[in-house]
Amino acid sequence: MTPPFHSRISGLAARTLQRLRSAVSGRLIDPRNYQPPLPLPGGLSRAQIHDALTAVSIDGSASGELFGYASSDLDRFLYTLAMVPEGAVGKALEIGANPYFNTLLLRQFRPELELTLVNYFGPGSAQGKQTVSFPGFKGVADAVTFQYDNVNIESAALPYPDDSFDYVVFCEVLEHMTHDPLRSMLELKRVLKQGGTMILTTPNAARLENISAFLEGRNMYDPFSAYGPYGRHNREYTRHELHMLMTHCGFEVEASFTGNVHPDIPLGQADASTLNRLIGQVRHREHDLGQYLFTRWANARVASEKLPNWLYRSYPAERMAEGQ
Repeated sequence: MTPPFHSRISGLAARTLQRLRSAVSGRLIDPRNYQPPLPLPGGLSRAQIHDALTAVSIDGSASGELFGYASSDLDRFLYTLAMVPEGAVGKALEIGANPYFNTLLLRQFRPELELTLVNYFGPGSAQGKQTVSFPGFKGVADAVTFQYDNVNIESAALPYPDDSFDYVVFCEVLEHMTHDPLRSMLELKRVLKQGGTMILTTPNAARLENISAFLEGRNMYDPFSAYGPYGRHNREYTRHELHMLMTHCGFEVEASFTGNVHPDIPLGQADASTLNRLIGQVRHREHDLGQYLFTRWANARVASEKLPNWLYRSYPAERMAEGQ
């Protein structure tokens, strides 16, 4: 079953009541009121999945940093899994697979997919492998060695023929691109079959916590990372921008929503009622305030290889798309 995320979010009456309550009580709009219920696969509880993923070890390392990541973003992994249809069959390419939380979920709950993995750990070997061990989703200890290709998709070709995959899973990678996201998208499109499906998630630049940060004079840009330029968010997207980029690349949307996966950064000096009123001045803006963009796309048309001018500048005119 594929949940119709883009249409069945919540009833109109419930949304109207929530807006009224927020206005009366002074509580800030809650993006969770406009996203679908958390999907739980295989009859498991959230706690069972949490305990499995937070105990992941890669090549025998202690969980440490992985524990915090798996715990804070667990809901994101579950929403991402639900974007891949149950019973999905064929070949799937996952970009940025490490630390393998999405990979483990796909392996367990979409077992008919043949997974090919890509990571980028800097120049060096073209291929690698990592062994992931964890308690398993049903209490049976599990260990699997994942092979991956080491490719920087902004600058290098993927080592696969055209039309190789039925699915591409491209989650929390787009925001890390440093200079040419269109090139990355076109390379993924090349290896995705006509009519194939791309699952794309990325942080929402226009999320509620960013709006409140600017209102209060706080910064919303990502800090510099000890992991280098690909360890930080170099360019985030709004929901509208992501749709423009994907349409430019010849994709048609199948599902799209914004969602919170952990509590928003609380307000400091801003007044919730005032912020609610400001947001309310833009029609349907309350639907676009979640922390992440969850989307699914069909590879439907030929892409434009010209650069959209809302995303690129200072390039020769002949490289730029007209009317964008």
